[in-house]
Amino acid sequence: MALAACCMVCCRRMSTAGPAEKRHTMWKSIRKLAKITGLVVLGGCVFITYEVAALNKRVTLDTQATLQEKLKSYIYLNTTPFEEKETFGITYKIRKELHRAVRRFLETSAKVLHRPLDEHLISLDVDTHDYALWLLLKKSKAKDKETRLQAVQELAEISHWHDYQYRTVAQACDQRTAIGLARSKDVDLRFFLPPSQLPKVDDDFSIEDRLRQLLDSLPQSEVDQCVQYFTSLALRESSQSLAAQRGGLWCFGGNGLPYAQSLSSVPSEKVESFCLQALVQHSKVPSHCEAIVANGGLQLLQRVYQLRSDSQKIQRNIVRIIGNMALCENLHTAIVQSGWISVLAELTKSPHNIQASHAARALANLDRDVLHEKYHDGVYILHPHYRTSQPIKADVLFIHGLLGAAFKTWRQQDSDQTQNGNDASEKEDYTECWPKTWLAEDCPNLRVLSVEYDTHLSDWRAKCPIENQRKSMAYRSRELLNAIKAAGVGDKPLVWVAHSMGGLLVKKMLQDASKDPSLQTLINNTKGIIFYSVPHHGTLMAEYSVNVRYLLFPSIEVKELSKDSPALQELNESFLSMAKKMEFKVLSFAETLPTTIGPMMKMHVVPVLSADLAFGDLIQVEVDHLNICKPENKDSLLYKHSLQFIVDALTDVLSN
Repeated sequence: MALAACCMVCCRRMSTAGPAEKRHTMWKSIRKLAKITGLVVLGGCVFITYEVAALNKRVTLDTQATLQEKLKSYIYLNTTPFEEKETFGITYKIRKELHRAVRRFLETSAKVLHRPLDEHLISLDVDTHDYALWLLLKKSKAKDKETRLQAVQELAEISHWHDYQYRTVAQACDQRTAIGLARSKDVDLRFFLPPSQLPKVDDDFSIEDRLRQLLDSLPQSEVDQCVQYFTSLALRESSQSLAAQRGGLWCFGGNGLPYAQSLSSVPSEKVESFCLQALVQHSKVPSHCEAIVANGGLQLLQRVYQLRSDSQKIQRNIVRIIGNMALCENLHTAIVQSGWISVLAELTKSPHNIQASHAARALANLDRDVLHEKYHDGVYILHPHYRTSQPIKADVLFIHGLLGAAFKTWRQQDSDQTQNGNDASEKEDYTECWPKTWLAEDCPNLRVLSVEYDTHLSDWRAKCPIENQRKSMAYRSRELLNAIKAAGVGDKPLVWVAHSMGGLLVKKMLQDASKDPSLQTLINNTKGIIFYSVPHHGTLMAEYSVNVRYLLFPSIEVKELSKDSPALQELNESFLSMAKKMEFKVLSFAETLPTTIGPMMKMHVVPVLSADLAFGDLIQVEVDHLNICKPENKDSLLYKHSLQFIVDALTDVLSN
């Protein structure tokens, strides 16, 4: 409008002026009009340019938001260093665009030529610091086994990532990768999702009631008669007088629970422990494991595990149940989804050997990508607890005696009994299981196993229907042979290490294996045996009074251990014949000090003559029966001779 008005004024002036003056004024007006028009046009262009630029800035989409979707439900700040941000200019954008163009070209070429696209090209448009993450995740799901294992190993060795990257892997990895990471040494625990939040419970919620309900829902078929008997007893009894009449000890795997009162009158922790021991036995039956999962047992066990964080015994029994259930491959998904991988991964780092070994056994039973062996209840891996790149060339199997256990039998000699018991460094270096610490350190290429069998059923005063059968050496031999066969014992060269009656079990197992064609590899691969005070010819303890005899050994074992027992003589002759034929190497240790039994009695449990097999080497040691298998330290005669024997027996294997 201003421009139009100006034009009208100029025209009027031109119409009233003279001819000469009119021409001069006209050109002057045109110049003035051109200046005004130019200024208006220029100002308009500048204004429009500014508005377009401002609008473009406001509506520009942040493309980084799409990458943040990869972080799943987690939200983290971008932690890229400032120096790297400075490079996100035109050069960075051009490089990214070139990468995308090249990848599209290669994808098209791959389709035309019917060839697979190289996997390293799939993440060319991913940020530099996330490239390795997604590439390793892709490889961990590859069809090729070696590629998968290498990817899991590389993931486990990473220690410099940001927190969100570990969490990304925890959410994006598959079940197989999570298990592999859990079985990797020194893995960062941020790789594992924590257990799901359990639903809130009412104020009147009772763990013991839920455990009873779970027990009551399980079938009583296909389970040991002793388990049936004691489970039904636990669920049925409510009278204190009846409980008092049946007072005694109910034990599984060497763990006892005083049962002097009815369940309703003992502390809840005792009741929970009682029920969990029954669940351990049920978890040995595959169909019962499925019933436990179907009735919410995994979540219930998770809740008990969290609530009883101060009770190692309860947590140990729970992990023992999970290890038994892991033998059923169809339940692996349920175990992983219920959050047990993070619990087991953390427990393998425990300083307590028993807890760590239970967790290692459960994870080994879950790890079907690497292992074909299965570890049944009572068979524990002392070394290696983790996946290892070192080849395992041979096995060493430890078997305890009566009243012993898979771990406590093989502990270092108690510090108060050693000469340097008060020394601080000695206490710091004390080991609860010398095969796991000392032997594994000196012979890393060996798999070290320890087995545990029940030696306490007869402590229960009320008679179990098949109690006497379970105490026989023949029964235990068959039971252990089945367990170690599933664990792959016999597939590699083997050295047996046994204490007391465990040595008789070794001889019985070898005798039974020689009659079974499927166990011939166990005989052929046996390279040596170490006997710690094994009563090859019986023990004088069986000649003592009935009261002392029943205090120390159940009746069936006492009969089998009687001095010059016909059964022992037959077993010994059979073993000697086999040992000479197969050229077994044998090392025997004999105690020379009496063992204190109660406050008033000392005796030689296994005399030197009974410990002498008359085959192989015999070493007499100035210790009692309990400490004959417990070295004072790594420099003691016991350990040095034992280690040297194992190395010599396996020299052909270890040298290769």
